[in-house]
Amino acid sequence: MTSLRKLGSSDLEIFPLALGGNVFGWTADEAQSFAVLDAYAAAGGNFVDTADSYSAWIEGNKGGESETVIGKWVKARGNRADVVIATKVSQHPDFPGLSAANIRAAADASLRRLGTDHIDLYYTHFDKPEVPVEEIIGALDELVRAGKVRHIAASNISADRLRESLEFSDREGLARYVALQPHYNLVSRDTYEGELQDLAARSGLAAVPYFALASGFLTGKYRPGATVDSARASGAAKHLDTERGRTVLAALDEVAGAHDVPVATVALAWLAAQPTVVAPIASARTVEQLPALVGVAELELTEAEVARLTAASG
Repeated sequence: MTSLRKLGSSDLEIFPLALGGNVFGWTADEAQSFAVLDAYAAAGGNFVDTADSYSAWIEGNKGGESETVIGKWVKARGNRADVVIATKVSQHPDFPGLSAANIRAAADASLRRLGTDHIDLYYTHFDKPEVPVEEIIGALDELVRAGKVRHIAASNISADRLRESLEFSDREGLARYVALQPHYNLVSRDTYEGELQDLAARSGLAAVPYFALASGFLTGKYRPGATVDSARASGAAKHLDTERGRTVLAALDEVAGAHDVPVATVALAWLAAQPTVVAPIASARTVEQLPALVGVAELELTEAEVARLTAASG
């Protein structure tokens, strides 16, 4: 049994891979989504990441499709107490922004779709600098006090705004961010490493990186001349045109070969070895894609391997 990890200063114990829910109700229909969720749970997984806006970008969808699928699955399996559910606010077409009134309304809508009385981890999806941190934290604190949210977190936020938020929480004795969801992977390091990562480390925040596999590029299935049938193929393939992308792939191949594991597992293990990172997020459209992801729980890279990959992606 894989040991669970503590999420920052919270009391949440999580599996070292968060299952991304962006594909549920989009490229994975309800039956496929249930199969993936079942397989993830069977592998010891307990940390599911979604957002109220998934997948409003698809014609005919309104947003909230992913939450609805997860809610139905939890109800069908009767396992709500065993699953840590993370969702987000600010991007749903009907609930845009981070005003206090919107945060309250969006949280209630998420709770209805998820069919639950509480959200374990509630993220501000994209920061809205025009809204004072006092208003945002105040509204989130209300949700925590009401028992609707257990812990709060931030995604896509600047170091300055994060610092301001933490200082306000500490000063006023209000709910405090316990986690951060940055865009971070072997070919995209600049948005997180540096000031934001240092602040997370100093403040005891856990990082749960998204795009951990660079839209699929770090699975190794995108190669010169290869055609991949995926809704995200164009986002992944662009890395093939960069020297960094090709150098990283070569290093991943080498380390994966040494361990006899998939390339994706190594890419996730590099992330898991970084300071502050507790669980990378990756999504699976099919059950077949899942073993390469949950394999991160069992793979520990040597210091030399981590250094080799870091140098390749420099």
